[in-house]
Amino acid sequence: MNGVAAARGVGARVLARPVWVLLAAVVVASAAARMALAHRMVAPWIMVDELIYSELAKSLASHGRLLVRGVPSTGYGFVYPALIAPAWRLHGAIPDAYATAKQINAVVMSLAAIPAYALARRVAAPGPSLAVAVLAVLVPSMLYTGTLMTENAFYPLFLLASYVLVVALERPSPALQVALLVVCGICFATRAQAVALFGAAVVAPVLHGLIERDLRSRLRRFATLYGIVGAAVVVALAATTLRGRSPLELLGAYRAATGSGYSAGDVLRYVLWHVAELDLYVGIVGFAALLALWLGPRAATPAARAYAAATLPVVVLLVVEVAVFASRQSFRIEERNDFYVTPLFLVPLAGFAAGAIPRRRTPLLAAALIAGVLPVAIPFARFVNPSAVSDTLALLPWWWLQDHGIRFGPLRFVALGAGVLAALAFVLSPRRVVPVLLAATGVYFVLVSVVAENGRHGMRQASVGGLWAGIRKAHPDWIDRRVGRNADVAFLWHYAGETRPLWNNEFFNRSVGTVYTLDGPDPADGGLPETPVRERTDGTLVAETGHAPRVRYAVSYQDIAGQLLARDQGIGLGLYRVDGPLVFITQIHGVDPDTWAGSLVTYRRLRCTGGKLTVRLGTDEHLFDRTQTVTAHENGRVVGRAHIVPGEQPSLVVPLRPGPAGTCFVVFEAGLTRVPSHVQPGNSDRRRLAAHYYAFDYAR
Repeated sequence: MNGVAAARGVGARVLARPVWVLLAAVVVASAAARMALAHRMVAPWIMVDELIYSELAKSLASHGRLLVRGVPSTGYGFVYPALIAPAWRLHGAIPDAYATAKQINAVVMSLAAIPAYALARRVAAPGPSLAVAVLAVLVPSMLYTGTLMTENAFYPLFLLASYVLVVALERPSPALQVALLVVCGICFATRAQAVALFGAAVVAPVLHGLIERDLRSRLRRFATLYGIVGAAVVVALAATTLRGRSPLELLGAYRAATGSGYSAGDVLRYVLWHVAELDLYVGIVGFAALLALWLGPRAATPAARAYAAATLPVVVLLVVEVAVFASRQSFRIEERNDFYVTPLFLVPLAGFAAGAIPRRRTPLLAAALIAGVLPVAIPFARFVNPSAVSDTLALLPWWWLQDHGIRFGPLRFVALGAGVLAALAFVLSPRRVVPVLLAATGVYFVLVSVVAENGRHGMRQASVGGLWAGIRKAHPDWIDRRVGRNADVAFLWHYAGETRPLWNNEFFNRSVGTVYTLDGPDPADGGLPETPVRERTDGTLVAETGHAPRVRYAVSYQDIAGQLLARDQGIGLGLYRVDGPLVFITQIHGVDPDTWAGSLVTYRRLRCTGGKLTVRLGTDEHLFDRTQTVTAHENGRVVGRAHIVPGEQPSLVVPLRPGPAGTCFVVFEAGLTRVPSHVQPGNSDRRRLAAHYYAFDYAR
């Protein structure tokens, strides 16, 4: 008893301080913790989104315009690029700007504690409301502060819009209605997904009128809101029609979600999966609490009734919007697009503790039953995969369980058991124990965050892997360090291979400009501007018009005419001073984009005056159980031989001797081949493979 009394005494002394001091402490502590974790994100890895927002911020800081690869872009909101643009203005070196942008993220996203507290105060005392504020910055999705994503700005703005909507329902003055639309507009300028907030603003007064049984008079009080919304719709439709454009263009980059081809069955399934995963994300008890309020709002206080009328359309419209998009565009559970509603579920728990929301048996039992059973609807085997690392953090602990021996089939019933236990705790806990449920939710958020950030399939590992796949140099801004940040460096790219080297080097180096591609548009880059080129018989690259672009510097996998200034040996990229047209002087045949090759590989170098070629080789120790031999032939003579022990990466050095036409030509022949599908159970690769050809390095 003495310990309990002491704890209560400490809590009383803490709550005796001014609320603004406590809230400021929550924001500062959250920002500091997120800054520390953000350092563990060594490179952008949610591509190409992070590249796009860095390009927008960089161009805004340098030119005052939203540009991507130097081309105006109107498909993305300006709020988030404007927030992080100072980082690119303050720092010339991109790694420093990247670190500062993540610090800005940490501060901005931590501000979500303030509207979360304000929302909770509509129905709860300061103590439980402060707990909701803390939980708002403990949600696992706060880990996005380590990424350059709009979630960082949208989360606090979304909660602010929800708060203004609740207050406007309580006091429907014209000024508050205008303020609500302004805040929703700012949210829309951050993410077009905020169109759901406008829908909620229109629907919420109707629901509130039905709950209060004064629908007609209440709608009259919202004449300002409906008048402005109606006028805005008419003006938007007229403006886009007069310009010969579709009104759907107002959705910017999200217009793709409006296409045809949606299936009612698929949409319903994705709605169910998103609701079930959201139930799991918020920790079951919070989901049950808000659902109980929705099922029986009239017994609550006037403020709680307004809260129910506001949150129902906000949550439903947002989740349905996200689920419809996912059913056709991403085919995954897009928790990253709906986690913003989490504090809305936690506020009713604080309301139960304060007595503002009665714990009526029928809605309580119904809500607990639904919340407890929903997790069994999640098809873990379908959605627990690498895409969950960026989009569905609440599934990562279940991946951890699968790694430790629980198969996906039984995993659904483990989730059901956990859901039922949490629902029972919600139903059976007396009012005085409700704060314990808030504390347990906080512990759950922390545990999910630990797995999502530092687990085997966590964000940090994804970030490290993303950097390793794109840059192996000690300094990721190695191009800028060699030629200067103001240089104009072309990037010559084959999209048939891994795109990380392009995206990462473009991200970390200001000097990288025009991207020339030989394989048509990259299907994974979201339509980034690029210049297609083709190779003439003499190796010169020409655009679609037949014109050969002239550049000063260029980065390329293949050797090009010019002076080699630097090379990323691990990736195979070379930085050249060209001062003229782009000309391939090497042609390599027989090597696939994943560096595997069959028994024969040819290397041809134009304008060759001799020198030596170093080829880094390897095999797969799971595919080859004995030493592979690769022999190099030049003009019919053996000029080199390498023995590849499984698991090692030897180098084969070949002297180059030019032929009569100034061309060096080498044939590499491997002695052994293996078909993966014949050797490894479950492997569908039917190619006949001999060796990896990781890099071809020429030296004079």
